[in-house]
Amino acid sequence: MRIMAQMAMVMNLDKCIGCHTCSVTCKQAWTNRTGTEYVWFNNVETRPGLGYPRRYEDQDEWKGGWELKKNGRLKLKGGGRFNKLLNIFSNPKMPDIDDYYEPWTYDYENLLNAPAQPNFPVARPHSMLTGKPMKPEWGANWDDDLGGTYATGHDDPMLKGIEDKVKFEFEQTYMFYLPRICEHCLNPSCVASCPSGAIYKRSEDGIVLVDQDRCRGWRMCVSGCPYKKIYFNHSTGKAEKCTFCYPRIEVGIPTVCAETCVGRLRYIGLMLYDADRVLAAASTRDDAKLYEAQRDVFVDPRDPAIAAEAERQGIPLDWIEAAKKSPVLKLIQDYQVALPLHPEYRTMPMVWYIPPLSPVVDALRNTGHDAEDAGNLFGAIDALRIPQEYLANLFTAGDVKPVRAVLDKLAAMRSYMRDINLDREPQEQIANAVDMTGAEMRDMFRLLAIAKYEDRYVIPSAHKEQAHSLEELATDCPVGEGKSGRSGLFGGGSGGGPVPVAIQTLRETKARMQADEMSQVPGSVSYLEWDGRGMPGKDSPEQVAHRQGIPGAVPSSESHPFMAGAPRLDGDPGTAGANGARRGLDEGGPR
Repeated sequence: MRIMAQMAMVMNLDKCIGCHTCSVTCKQAWTNRTGTEYVWFNNVETRPGLGYPRRYEDQDEWKGGWELKKNGRLKLKGGGRFNKLLNIFSNPKMPDIDDYYEPWTYDYENLLNAPAQPNFPVARPHSMLTGKPMKPEWGANWDDDLGGTYATGHDDPMLKGIEDKVKFEFEQTYMFYLPRICEHCLNPSCVASCPSGAIYKRSEDGIVLVDQDRCRGWRMCVSGCPYKKIYFNHSTGKAEKCTFCYPRIEVGIPTVCAETCVGRLRYIGLMLYDADRVLAAASTRDDAKLYEAQRDVFVDPRDPAIAAEAERQGIPLDWIEAAKKSPVLKLIQDYQVALPLHPEYRTMPMVWYIPPLSPVVDALRNTGHDAEDAGNLFGAIDALRIPQEYLANLFTAGDVKPVRAVLDKLAAMRSYMRDINLDREPQEQIANAVDMTGAEMRDMFRLLAIAKYEDRYVIPSAHKEQAHSLEELATDCPVGEGKSGRSGLFGGGSGGGPVPVAIQTLRETKARMQADEMSQVPGSVSYLEWDGRGMPGKDSPEQVAHRQGIPGAVPSSESHPFMAGAPRLDGDPGTAGANGARRGLDEGGPR
């Protein structure tokens, strides 16, 4: 037994309202640079729908993930090393920009500055890749709130075989939201697909990252990932992907998408698993049994023998304690209400989902029935407008039985807790009907409905003794690498030729993306260095002289009343305290 730790996430789809806050905050934190205009490490899809990129789940087309050979061994669906060598310069199994979308912005300047005229001026869409006028025909959220579903929903790959069971008439359909990030799989096909070995899985916490220095832009990882969560930066010529916000995780705080989630539907915790069993589980012959096979890979840190073995193998004690308290462990193993996304890809994904029950409750309430009565609610699950087969195609490789079991538990929890909230005697038989006790039902409700911050996120911080290795393994997303004015075969930093940037705000966007510091961006203001005098963002002559290194010049902050009596920054080298630290920052020294 080889016990390893894995950071994992569970999302409760019953609570997702489709606000896209997670997508926007992730975009601002990670992909607001040149070359990432179309990149969404986190996106929220409306289901039924085509997803992002378009029809990414059609592995007959894209050849992502693993498949089982006749001899029971796994092989990449896109082919082995020889096949990748043949296609290394021309990979035919990769989504193009039309499958993602050509990013655009609007000519706001024309709208704001147009002279007086009989016709009202408009802000026409312009491509952010070419700068030319365009007509948007697809986007990351094109299906949002069923906006494009009536035209494109019938092409959803998850409808295969159940087309007659999903209604697309407006009054007969319903939708739910599916937020997606990189799955940080236990058996990642992107890692196996990379010819240069740039993608790796960290042994400390299982996070899958891209080494930007080793990446050569072959893009085989894009093809190999069945979830299409690896993107190619056309400016730097590098592959980029969700990093599970590893700098935040290392200090014990959740990812940006989880921290800012309005519905508080994300749970992050540590899972311990037996690495020696991963290959056997991924090689399970029956796709429908892959869900249970992956659950069997996890080990219980609350077992004293497992805890002792994990400690012997080098997992820190506080990590073992965190694994015992993990909300992810409770949702996946104890309550068994979380399911993996597309286990049939055999990558062993580690972002799991609690399927939605809300549409059943809403449909009952709209018909005038008691929407939380146990008798009504259990019977209504069979009459879901979105069939259980659709949810099974998403989460259990087509096996309806686990999906039905999860929906039954969620329905039982609503009915059981309704009696408690109305000061009635709780009905233990409701909990027993789904193989749970009343105490377990209350604990599950407390976690799913009203969990506190420290209950949703149990994240142990990295150890000091691991700091050097973590620093060496850390991937870098080079903001300044690959000048946007140059492009070539392997991206912006490799050759000559202009890369057009659109108009906008386009001028401001370009300046912001290329600037090393916000102070270099026209119109931006930094209040951090403002001494409270004059206009913020306007340097005084003393500040300019100090920045240029003119002897005797001092920053204007020294003349500020709050700085009276403070030592000069260019004074004695032995100056201690905060002033010495400030000098280190000014000189580019250690932080």
